[in-house]
Amino acid sequence: MTEPLGNIGDAAQPGAGEVTATVIVDAPAERVFAGFTAWERQSDWIPFTTVRVVEGTGGEGSLIEAVTTVGPAVLRDEMRVVRVDAPYEVRVVHCGKLLRGPGSLRCTPMERNRTQVVWHEWFHLPGGAAGRMAWPVLWPGSKVSLKGALKKFGRLVEEGRLP
Repeated sequence: MTEPLGNIGDAAQPGAGEVTATVIVDAPAERVFAGFTAWERQSDWIPFTTVRVVEGTGGEGSLIEAVTTVGPAVLRDEMRVVRVDAPYEVRVVHCGKLLRGPGSLRCTPMERNRTQVVWHEWFHLPGGAAGRMAWPVLWPGSKVSLKGALKKFGRLVEEGRLP
């Protein structure tokens, strides 16, 4: 069961598992932001993942579900949209059973209709001490995966295939 917007509790606090990716997209911030908040289109650029809006319209207060399936492994990520400041920032709180913690996507307009995109996540690490010990091994893969998805996102926006 997911938590309502006003009761996301400890999930809203940054966790010890921090990952950030940055990319420059040759498109104006408004178009980049619209591409990112086309939630169900995230399936086009996040590998093995299907995204859908479960509650709301995709704006503040909405519940988004991302299900990643690799072989028999299934990871369900539920996130509540807690802030939308178009076209600059969207904040979510991952509030599922396994993935918990805040995340943000920031779009910074640059010269010549370019946009810097920064995707930042602060996950609570499951498994207590063992999870904290495993993070340095898992972090590089998380970083590479996030950066790869963000690069693909940028290409799709630049090609006009998103939003």
